[in-house]
Amino acid sequence: MSLPTIPKQRAVIDRRALAQKITRVVEDKGAEAGRGEIVELLRAALAAGRAEMARRLTERPSAGHEIAHGHAFLADQLIRVVHDHVIDNVYPSHNRSTGERLTLVAVGGYGRYEMAPHSDIDIAFLTPGKPTAWCEQAIEAMLYFLWDLNLTVGHSSRSLDEMVRMAKEDLTIRTALLEGRFLWGDQALYDEATARFFADVVSGSEKKFVAEKLAEREARHKRMGDSRYVVEPNVKDGKGALRDLQTLYWIGKYVYRVRNAAELVDKGLFTQREYGTFRRAESFLLAVRAHLHTIAKRGEDRLTFDLQREVARRMNYADRPGKSAVERFMQFYFLQVQHVGHLTGVFLAHFEEEAVEKGRVAGFFSSLRNKKTETVSGYLLDGGRLAAPEDDWFQADPVRLIEVFKVAEAQGVEIHPATLRMLRRDSGLIDRALRRDPRANALFLDVLCGHRDPETILRAMNEAGVFGRFVPDFGKVGGQMQFDMYHHYTVDEHTIRAIGLLARIERGEFAEDHPLATQILPKIANRRVLYVATLLHDIAKGRGGDHSVLGAEVALKLCPRLGLDEDETELVSWLVAKHLLMSATSFKRDLTDYKTITDFAGEVSSMERLRLLTVLTIVDIRAVGPGIWNSWKRQLLTELYELTEERLRLGHKAHGREARVADKKARVADILGSQAELIEQLEDRFDDSYWIAEPEDIIAINLPHYEAARLLDHKLSIHTEFYPALGATLVTVIGNDHPGLFFRIAGAIHLAGGNIIDARIHTNRIGKAVDNFLVQDPLGKPFDEPAQLQRLKTAIEDALANRIDIVPRLEKRPLKSRRAENFHVKPMILFDNEASNRFTVIEVNATDRPALLNRLTRAMFETSLLINSAHITQYGERAVDTFYVTDLLGTKITSKERLDKVRQALLEAIAAGEPEFEAEAATAQ
Repeated sequence: MSLPTIPKQRAVIDRRALAQKITRVVEDKGAEAGRGEIVELLRAALAAGRAEMARRLTERPSAGHEIAHGHAFLADQLIRVVHDHVIDNVYPSHNRSTGERLTLVAVGGYGRYEMAPHSDIDIAFLTPGKPTAWCEQAIEAMLYFLWDLNLTVGHSSRSLDEMVRMAKEDLTIRTALLEGRFLWGDQALYDEATARFFADVVSGSEKKFVAEKLAEREARHKRMGDSRYVVEPNVKDGKGALRDLQTLYWIGKYVYRVRNAAELVDKGLFTQREYGTFRRAESFLLAVRAHLHTIAKRGEDRLTFDLQREVARRMNYADRPGKSAVERFMQFYFLQVQHVGHLTGVFLAHFEEEAVEKGRVAGFFSSLRNKKTETVSGYLLDGGRLAAPEDDWFQADPVRLIEVFKVAEAQGVEIHPATLRMLRRDSGLIDRALRRDPRANALFLDVLCGHRDPETILRAMNEAGVFGRFVPDFGKVGGQMQFDMYHHYTVDEHTIRAIGLLARIERGEFAEDHPLATQILPKIANRRVLYVATLLHDIAKGRGGDHSVLGAEVALKLCPRLGLDEDETELVSWLVAKHLLMSATSFKRDLTDYKTITDFAGEVSSMERLRLLTVLTIVDIRAVGPGIWNSWKRQLLTELYELTEERLRLGHKAHGREARVADKKARVADILGSQAELIEQLEDRFDDSYWIAEPEDIIAINLPHYEAARLLDHKLSIHTEFYPALGATLVTVIGNDHPGLFFRIAGAIHLAGGNIIDARIHTNRIGKAVDNFLVQDPLGKPFDEPAQLQRLKTAIEDALANRIDIVPRLEKRPLKSRRAENFHVKPMILFDNEASNRFTVIEVNATDRPALLNRLTRAMFETSLLINSAHITQYGERAVDTFYVTDLLGTKITSKERLDKVRQALLEAIAAGEPEFEAEAATAQ
């Protein structure tokens, strides 16, 4: 294969000048005595070459091919100098036998002439037969020189027969040798090795190789998350990354004997335009990988949060309104891997056709094809996949660009990759006229609201480039990520997943995980409103401003185009505008507060809107990523739905305070059974506010616990219990109330490894504190092992007895994730005196830290606030903590001066754990 030309090669390394310096050292001191000096010459050349390549990367930060080839060139020249020195000076042999022949073969990525700054150097040392003593000595000497340069060398030493035998047995070896390139040594021996490899290993094994490579690819994708759109992708092994491009080349080379990727065009596997896309994607990914290695100073291929910002900066991305530089960089990254996904489908489709026609590897694909071809709505059903009957099918009627997806969804089949290739090629036919075509919009709506599998079809539509062209607002969020730890996928992928989840719930597949949504969906009258709202709920992200408000405006313009009437359009717009309302109310407000439900019911105003918003909220949260949805969120949303349903159904006839307390007591009595008399026995201890605030199942736990502590005269009683209904652990602390109780308990729970997700603080009529905390571990799981529960009790006892100094120990605890170190949330304190009739509601937004809750509650204690309840939520690195408070007299905080003092105290509490915000807290004084 012809090697790429490296600009100004001698600026990278001057092999002749280096060899001459080594020769002079040998002449002056001898090979052995001068070895140290020779190693230093090699080190200096390597360092200078790397510095030159780093300079070029800075000057041309997107020149991926040039940088990859430059590092391979540098390695080549060093190895050739080392080889010549060893052969000529260290182990010279002027009359070598036929067995004393040696060729060096660059294999793997190095053989492909693509190296990142810290890539391994993979070399195969080949000999005609069993290596002679001279060969072994020479190989060992070369390796020692390379190791002295601190190079990571992957090496093998084999005879030609061993090479053939091992390549037949091992796919990895076969793949590495497939990319073998003559490096240095005996050219004739290399030519013989190449001929034998293709004749003895490759010939006749094409079918097996393709099958193994595709299986290897699938396994790698699963290992990496099986999505192109994970927000911390692997630039080498991730789906749509470099390894996928290389797999295409390997298959092409193995079956068609191409010498480089450009020859894939000559073989008809790519068009010239597709090859251009291949090269651009490959160059970009190689450049990103080079920057990763340079920044990390090691072989790092993961584009992690801590590296994304710096790579974006080095590649000259800048902030734009609504989008940071790192988000723009990552959006371009995801668009490139989307192109790779398309190229993979194109390649394999054309390869399959060629294979079947020419009889090559036909056996592998025979299971994918059905000789009998059916016709469906004018399309061919080829091997169970929908195919366009003619090459100009879409050009003849561009509405078919949408129709093909509708037919595929209705039939429950995939679209043939060859047809996807045509779709991508012809997607430019989608213009303003087609977007306004009623038939096209009706077909699109059929796909979106499909009953079989809209997710798969919409993802195919997206990757074919049709989705973003037909709905340009959706195209704007294609590949767009949010630079935080909460969102796991790009906006377009999240949206498509949400639609898929909605369809699966509707089909009854998630009755156990989502019983409420499963129960609600059949009652919804406006089914297509729900699907369109799911499509549009995040469509205005990245524009600057509130994406809910901006998205609602998009809905008003787009829905009529899609064929929705005025009422449907208004409803979609309302859902998009309010799609965060239900989760914010559930997770950040006290659902036992009468006004919370009154206000929420007033916003929703009808059962249909409540049902639609509930289902949209559920699929939105669940589609964020793994581990985001849990039983605690399910319970809160269900509780808000049921309370709002009652309010909407009964209106002003809803139960008054006395009726609600009586109803709660009756339900607690049912749970307590034989212990029901405790309700009457403790009547003088607990007032109505306790009965209204706590769920009946928690009261049924509290009352026996309280009575036992009373009978035993315990000054402090701590109860821990796994609470399966909420996927959390209930921690109840009963004791004499005293100032600062909350922040000490909160700190102790965190020291024991727990996260408080909800807390209710009660002081009964005789001054006893009855405090209930719901606790999970850092992964959102409950504490359910006896040792874990005991650890919680011991930590609380020690904290309340002042046996431990909480804050210093909390500050030493590591973050839940090391990735959190890369994110800092600007603190925000919000006061709301309208959300509750009895309490001032304080919402604190800040970077999540182990000591945060302890610091915040201590600050409230020091500013003479009484906390009635706390609701703790994490959105990745962002903590959103809400507190219902009063002053010491039990009244709201209304004085501006007093609110300013509380704000300052809270900012200082946050700044103590976030040094970068200390100045901000100081200027707020």
